[in-house]
Parts: sequence; structure tokens; C-alpha cells
Amino acid sequence: MSKFPWKTTLAVSALLAATAYAVAQISSGGPMGMHGQMQGDMMSQMHSQMMQGQSGMHGGMGMHGGMGGHGGMHGQQSAATGTPTMPGQDAFGTIQEIVQILQSDPKTDWSKVNIDALRQHLIDMNEVTLHAAAAQRMIDNGIEITVTGEGRTFEAIKRMVPAHVNELHEIGWSAKSEDLPNGVKLTVLASEAQPLTKLKALGFMGIMVQGGHHQPHHLMMAMGQFDMHRPR
Repeated sequence: MSKFPWKTTLAVSALLAATAYAVAQISSGGPMGMHGQMQGDMMSQMHSQMMQGQSGMHGGMGMHGGMGGHGGMHGQQSAATGTPTMPGQDAFGTIQEIVQILQSDPKTDWSKVNIDALRQHLIDMNEVTLHAAAAQRMIDNGIEITVTGEGRTFEAIKRMVPAHVNELHEIGWSAKSEDLPNGVKLTVLASEAQPLTKLKALGFMGIMVQGGHHQPHHLMMAMGQFDMHRPR
């Protein structure tokens, strides 16, 4: 016992006492009943964990009274959840999902599949979402948003914003786009369904995410059946 800190010794002693009390209550049919059985099981588990070698003891009673260190707790949580499911990066996860769908479909025509086209579109989405500058101003019964960028961001703006205007038309929005030397001007007019206050609150990205076309378009794009940026 000389290897263990005195606080650890006290903690083990307290656990042993609590375990013995719980076992006695259960075996004698005491007032603890089912609750006593559960508490006894829990105490036994805690006792087993405390006795799993000196490495487990070094955590001891922490500054806040917690048993063991954070590493042990995290290890137990990882064991409980099993295999990790997060891909680690959104675009990676999107492509992974699409590839799994294609591989699970025996009708997939691999001669037409174009995963790189989907990757390029996801890069466009990233550029527009994170790097484009969007200057918004109010106009009569609507908003006007000047979307600008340089290099790869500029290219993405030119492809995505006019294409999205087509999608807005399909869901009943009044919108138009106009090319600028360094980007695109997006104009959206208010309506009964889309009042001016709502348009102002949504802003550029709130308007860009309207509609549920992205997910099916991603699959169609990967299958070589849809070009997100073609004029329609």
C-alpha cells in the first residue's frame, strides 16, 4: 500500500465499505430492494475498476473529487459508441455517401459516372459559402446583393449564383442575376410568401440554400446525368 497515495487508500476503503453494505442489504432482503441490487452492482463495477492495477490508481481522487482521469472516461465512451462514423470533412463525407449509393446500386452505369465533377462543384460551394464577399442593400420591394471574389472564388460565383436563380424561379421566387466584372449582382423581389423583412434577414446565404435541389443534383451530377452549371 506504500505505493498508493493516502487519498487513494481512503477512496478504496470507502468503496469496499459501501460494497459490503450493499451486498449485506441485498442478501438479507433489506429495504433496499431492487434499488439496492442495482446500487450493489454499480459499486462492484466501480470497485473492479479501482483495482485494475496501479495505472488506474494514479488518477486517484482528482481536484474536484472525480474518480480517475479524463483519458479513462473518454476511453470508456469510445468503447461504448463503437466504430467512428464522422468522415472528418464535409466534402469528403458527401462524396463518400454518393459513392456508397452508386456502389450499392447494381444498375449504376460506371461508364458515365463522374465523381470529379461532383468534387469540383463541392469546391465551388465551399468558395461561395466561405470566401465570397456579399454586399447587401435594400431596393424598392426587394434586396440587391453584390457577390464578388477573386480567382477560384470568382469562378465559383459565376457558376453558382446564376444557376441558383433558375432554381429560385422553379420554387416561385422572383429573382435575377447580372454579371459584374468581379462577380454577380443578385436581385430578389419580395412577395406575399417572401416578405421584405424575411429577405433582409435571410441575406445572401439564406437565399442560396433555398430549395431541396442540392442533394439530388449531387447524385445526378456524379452519375453524369446533370450539369449544375449548364444554362437552362
